Amino acid sequence: MPKPPRGAQPALAGRVVSPAELGAGARDRMFALLDQHFLHVRRDRFEHDLDSKGWVILLTAHGSDEIQGFSTVRRLTTELDHRPIVAFVSEDTIVAPASRGSAALPRLWARVVFSLAAGDRLVGARAFWLLISSSFRTYRALPIFFRHYCPCCDIETPHWAARLRDRLGELAFGAAYEPGRGIVRFAEPTPLRPGVADITPARLRDPHVAFFRSVNPGHAAGDELTSLAEISEPNLTPAGRRMLGLPRELR
Repeated sequence: MPKPPRGAQPALAGRVVSPAELGAGARDRMFALLDQHFLHVRRDRFEHDLDSKGWVILLTAHGSDEIQGFSTVRRLTTELDHRPIVAFVSEDTIVAPASRGSAALPRLWARVVFSLAAGDRLVGARAFWLLISSSFRTYRALPIFFRHYCPCCDIETPHWAARLRDRLGELAFGAAYEPGRGIVRFAEPTPLRPGVADITPARLRDPHVAFFRSVNPGHAAGDELTSLAEISEPNLTPAGRRMLGLPRELR
């Protein structure tokens, strides 16, 4: 088999599993990826958190079982103004440095979550993505893939969206969630290791990065910003539509 050109990324594959399907080797690799990127991670807490999730999206190199990245998803239900709400919560999302430029993980995540949300909409529910981020890289996915989300740098958060974010934040994170500000401050935070996603003066020229720092000034200490985006085709940017393999919108 020919080798890929020097500097080229290996082809990547993804799959979705339940936490119960993850063996000891997969869990070891997932924990190692977390420990590579975050400070103060603990194996017992990792195992407990992992087992509470509904789905785990794994990224591997073709022809290898070695995990190159993963994302965990859990599903919450509530109501707002008598309408059912479903939220898909993203917490741990990690990609190994060598695979960071690949779109395989976000593509599979989008297809899984949009497929699940389609079933919820059939029974009248609105579906949302609830994202927490201590890294500007994670937050930066929102303006790339979604037209409307909150909080954002150029539109004030609507009252209903602020209420929903607070409701979901308290439901997902309990006393660790700070209403109004939308910050999750865990009792034992796991901040990013220095050098993983530092906010430099050059990066602050991006208004989305500058906004992220302004609303989450404690990000370097492990504070997590909660963000909300509706999971629906009309809310997708052109990049979001490409991620899902949808045709270009006709204008």
